[in-house]
Amino acid sequence: MADLAISKTCFRNGTWEGIIRQKTGAGEPPEIQVLFQDQPLEGVEVSEGTADDEWNLKITIPQEAISDGVQTFVITEAGQQGQRLDSFTLIAGDAGVDDMRAEIDLLRAELDMLKRAFRRHCVETS
Repeated sequence: MADLAISKTCFRNGTWEGIIRQKTGAGEPPEIQVLFQDQPLEGVEVSEGTADDEWNLKITIPQEAISDGVQTFVITEAGQQGQRLDSFTLIAGDAGVDDMRAEIDLLRAELDMLKRAFRRHCVETS
């Protein structure tokens, strides 16, 4: 189980911002990874927050991710077997009519993470 919790603060000008809180006291800044279409994004920044047990998270959305349809971003803690901390979606064009697509896209992203973790587990235990 993750020791971190993420709360969104805003999403504007192509940048998603949030606050990361560590549930069990202060520690080192976490290594955060954001996956888009099963690939890690560049432009993820973690900086000191206002309290000892929190950090500011900034995710810059790449231009290629802004297109028609539903685009899902999955936030994970790097090195934690891809455990999902949070996620968000961008919906553009005609896809906004059908919100179920966002849920299905999120399920696909989570299923991909589970498949990777299962395969890694099989390799490590064989």
